[in-house]
Amino acid sequence: MNKAQFIAYLAPQFGDSKKEAVRAVDVVFDAIVRNISKGDDVMINDFGKFKKVDRPARKGRNPFTGETIQIKASKKVRFLPAKALKEIIAGARKLEAAPKPPVKVVPKVAAKVVAKPAAKKVVAKPAAKKVVAKKVVAKKVVAKKVAAKPVAKKAAPAKKVVAKPAAKKVVAKPAAKKAVKR
Repeated sequence: MNKAQFIAYLAPQFGDSKKEAVRAVDVVFDAIVRNISKGDDVMINDFGKFKKVDRPARKGRNPFTGETIQIKASKKVRFLPAKALKEIIAGARKLEAAPKPPVKVVPKVAAKVVAKPAAKKVVAKPAAKKVVAKKVVAKKVVAKKVAAKPVAKKAAPAKKVVAKPAAKKVVAKPAAKKAVKR
């Protein structure tokens, strides 16, 4: 699971607000990083512990040449899983049910207000579709007139135009009629 998938998993817990889920994930990760960089341990019960570890300088070998080299001292982050996490992974302990997203409670007054605009929108949408269908028909008629002129002038290109013209097929007209009948 990457960060985007993690955010998508959390979004229902925040009322389907992806923006709030992103903010929550960023705040948690920021808190962990800031505390570890200060040298503090971050311990989350039943999950694990993040801690900063100083690795001393040491000698190592170059795998290609076999030559001994000096490796610099460094600082790393180590995660130590908690006992509960280890037991769940091993199968000795069952994972609890995932928390369910909160249920949205809509007051009755708000429900009536929401229902009325929805009905108005439904009425407005079919009218808009009919207007769009008429415009499409008008455009297709213009395309027929343009296609008819080159056919009459040139014989060789006419074969190509006859093979290509989407305007002659005019599948949209029957579709437009069906849309109008509905």
